[in-house]
Amino acid sequence: QVQLVESGGGSVQAGGSLRLSCAAYGYTSTSMAWFRQPPGKEREGVALVNGDGSINYRDSVKGRFTISRDNVKNTLYLQMDSLKPEDTGMYYCAADWRRFPLLFQAEFRYWGQGTQVTVSS
Repeated sequence: QVQLVESGGGSVQAGGSLRLSCAAYGYTSTSMAWFRQPPGKEREGVALVNGDGSINYRDSVKGRFTISRDNVKNTLYLQMDSLKPEDTGMYYCAADWRRFPLLFQAEFRYWGQGTQVTVSS
């Protein structure tokens, strides 16, 4: 049974940092990604590690967020620095068998339950 378990969310002030983790159980994916869902908005892609190790970010987080992956621990990370109030939302880990999925919700088969990130001004 595939299970993705996120951790590391919390509440911080603007300018602060958080590190999210996503442990994958029963599954070794090819591509993994982070998504977020701001309050009252659609889920959106944040960052993606493709099957070849290449990385994509949404424009608004470039230079502030860093996605990384530990293949030995089967864990995905998201280091978030210089956080802004607009980064507030539920953050989800996602995984898929494909090597080069697009950073859209429909591209990913497996999902975690999410971890809340709240950034206050």
